[in-house]
Amino acid sequence: MAAKIYKNLIGGEWVESRSGQTYENLNPADTRDVIGVFQRSDKRDIDDAVAAAAQAFEKWRLVPAPKRAEIIYRAGQILLERKEEYARDMTREMGKVLKETRGDVQEAVDTAYYMAGEGRRLLGATTPSELPSKFAMAVRMPVGVCGMIAPWNFPMAIPSWKLLPALVCGNTCVIKPAEDTPLSTYNLVKTLTDAGLPKGVVNIVTGFGPDAGAPIVEHAKVNAISFTGSSEVGRTIGEVAARSFKPCSLEMGGKNAIIVLDDANLDLALEGVLWGAFGTTGQRCTAASRVIVQKGVYRQFADRLVYRAQRLKVGNGLDESVEVGPQINEQQVATTEKYVKIGKDEGAKLEAGGKALNKPEHAYGWFFEPTVFTDVDGKSRVAQEEIFGPVISMIPCENFDNAIEISNGVNYGLSSAIYTKDVNRAFRAMRDINAGITYINAPTIGAEVHLPFGGVKSTGNGHREGGLGAIDFYTQWKAIYVDYSDKLQRAQIDTE
Repeated sequence: MAAKIYKNLIGGEWVESRSGQTYENLNPADTRDVIGVFQRSDKRDIDDAVAAAAQAFEKWRLVPAPKRAEIIYRAGQILLERKEEYARDMTREMGKVLKETRGDVQEAVDTAYYMAGEGRRLLGATTPSELPSKFAMAVRMPVGVCGMIAPWNFPMAIPSWKLLPALVCGNTCVIKPAEDTPLSTYNLVKTLTDAGLPKGVVNIVTGFGPDAGAPIVEHAKVNAISFTGSSEVGRTIGEVAARSFKPCSLEMGGKNAIIVLDDANLDLALEGVLWGAFGTTGQRCTAASRVIVQKGVYRQFADRLVYRAQRLKVGNGLDESVEVGPQINEQQVATTEKYVKIGKDEGAKLEAGGKALNKPEHAYGWFFEPTVFTDVDGKSRVAQEEIFGPVISMIPCENFDNAIEISNGVNYGLSSAIYTKDVNRAFRAMRDINAGITYINAPTIGAEVHLPFGGVKSTGNGHREGGLGAIDFYTQWKAIYVDYSDKLQRAQIDTE
């Protein structure tokens, strides 16, 4: 049976790309399985989508925010009804196991419900005027047309972080999903249209970064950019956006550490490290790629981690018994292989994994063994550079202060964690770890949608997704003064 052909959504119509070219979306667990055929769009398609979004903005911005929120709430209800269907689609196209893709859809549901509530808030401020018979307030206004470039590892959750707050704030959107996982974003947008979203308010254009992503960033009528992806690409996007003073939210890489102190509950820490390192096959910006263990428990913890990592079941995520799915594509496997070689060349001890899997059940997919390096130097490349694969580096530390120093000694600052029973050290860690997120006695993954998500240093440029951070990005402040004195009053002049 021929694979289904998916078209771009522009101005409420499903249309082919202007280029006439398409590409296949393949299952990374079994590349014989073609998920669908998607449009290979270019600048002309982006121009059409932005024009449609700009036209739709003139009406959408005037829809009362509570009414916009009702549509988003209905979308959340529909997502919940379709959760299993969408989760299975996502496992086929992205690879992660079903329990994780169900969580990905649930995150979009949670975001919909949270942002629907914001439709009756979108809080501004009223403040006393310095002059008599004068009223002063600040209100949130929509930004306009927002361009969005989404990653492949959370192909519904992260687009929901971008689209839903932008919509409740009165913006219109052009989104380009990752070329590896466009179907999940399609499912989200289809849900929004089924919930009653007007034509042109969200436009989806598929394709590759240079052809379809770059024109979104460069377009003069795109008023803000939201990007999630690598630090290298994010830096380029930030530079381009800065030339036109365009607001730009960059959510980029991480090199996250879990600290395990001598007094930790080692059973709990072990489960947290396994989940943090090998959940989503290590393909999360919040993945735990370093575990910093105090020397008193280092060898004991290493032996237990190696034993468990070697016994994780790797395979097709549609099998409910599988614990670790494939990597997203051949390039990611090659990157993981490269870093395994780098780690060995640097003198780290490879105690588990280290190679691509080639058993019969893995023959048609991009599978890699869960990999554990021990005795890793905190300054080495495998401890400093983002791998985005199922690889964790164990780094010994002397004490709490040394652990914090190692944890902070990278260019990234997204997520962090510490396992300890000492409340004083836990609070010092909250204060002293330089990261956007810190977990106490929990792994580095598992953000909740009502809190701000993002990091410091090379992880991001200061903006946040989730919670009020998203509302802040997708609105701009407007100060309003109402003078009902019926005479000229000059601020800072007529105040005496």
